Amino acid sequence: ESGLDVDYQKIPVEEFAEKHAGKFDVVTCLEMLEHVPDPSSIIKACAKLVKPGGQVFFSTINRNPKSYLFAIVGAEYILKLLPQGTHDWDKFIQPAEMDEWARHSNLSLKGMIGMTYNPFTKVYKLEDDVSVNYLCHYSN
Repeated sequence: ESGLDVDYQKIPVEEFAEKHAGKFDVVTCLEMLEHVPDPSSIIKACAKLVKPGGQVFFSTINRNPKSYLFAIVGAEYILKLLPQGTHDWDKFIQPAEMDEWARHSNLSLKGMIGMTYNPFTKVYKLEDDVSVNYLCHYSN
């Protein structure tokens, strides 16, 4: 419908980055880092994909008692917004961990903001609270 020629590829991002290093102005990696065995490898590959001065955006879930209560107990078991077992609290990522992996990939943090969802109004908001979901903006 959009007229765009989209080339979907089902390959590991690390492999994609080897073939397409430095080809993108912006790379987004949203709501998936907490589901992979090695998020630092994904971050490194995303950093490799952007051109010099490129922008990279990551979003994930913080690891703390509040995030366990909201993202697992609340979303999966009480409100049933997600299938039970979707998340593993041990794979949630604290902002300091994300920033360390990003810095090791030559990315510099430009901004971080929290994201909240109200299941009653079905409204998402960006706000300062990064205790559950958060979004990071990096550049190289």
